[in-house]
Amino acid sequence: MKLKNTLLITLVLLCSVANAKSFVYVTDMVPIPMRSENRIQNNPSNLIKMLDSGTKLEILSTKSGWTKVRFENTVGWMISRYLTSNKPARVQLEALKRNSNNKRLSLSKQQKRNKKLEKQVADLRAKNTKLSIQSGKLASEKKHVKQVYKDALKLEYKNKKYKAQVLQLQSELQLLQSNSTIGQEANARNWFIVGALVLFFGFMVGFFIQKRININQRRF
Repeated sequence: MKLKNTLLITLVLLCSVANAKSFVYVTDMVPIPMRSENRIQNNPSNLIKMLDSGTKLEILSTKSGWTKVRFENTVGWMISRYLTSNKPARVQLEALKRNSNNKRLSLSKQQKRNKKLEKQVADLRAKNTKLSIQSGKLASEKKHVKQVYKDALKLEYKNKKYKAQVLQLQSELQLLQSNSTIGQEANARNWFIVGALVLFFGFMVGFFIQKRININQRRF
């Protein structure tokens, strides 16, 4: 196992030649110590800090089963067999849980947005239905207005026709009145002439009768 981890770390270091930086993760289920030297020293202790499982470390070098790493701004040594190039299953599980929680949160937000959109769609449908009803009413009113306009045109045409007939009747009436006035004047003249003639004949008859009477008186 130790040889396998050493080979793994060596492989990682070889890959670091192609990459500017290479990283490993702290494995195991308990915190792993980072030391200032590549050996365990208790008195005085060379322990720098304890790193939890899944902590990401930058590889600097490797030596005799130890790996020199950098964590944030701290550089130290850790036993190579407690390092792995893959994230530990627990860390991956936690990442999956976080991802799942994030997705659940996103799903919840999306569901809220969907409900909001569904409400907006329902409101739009209601408005569309209302607009459709109003459109139908407007179409009926438009049709009614067109019919009223057609009827108004017909009435206007009939009115013009009646006006023309009235003007014609007025002209005929004026003509009749004029003819009646002329007839009345002619009748008045005729009666005047007749009266004058009757008076004249009466005067002549009276003259002749008086003359005849005078002649008869002279005879007797």
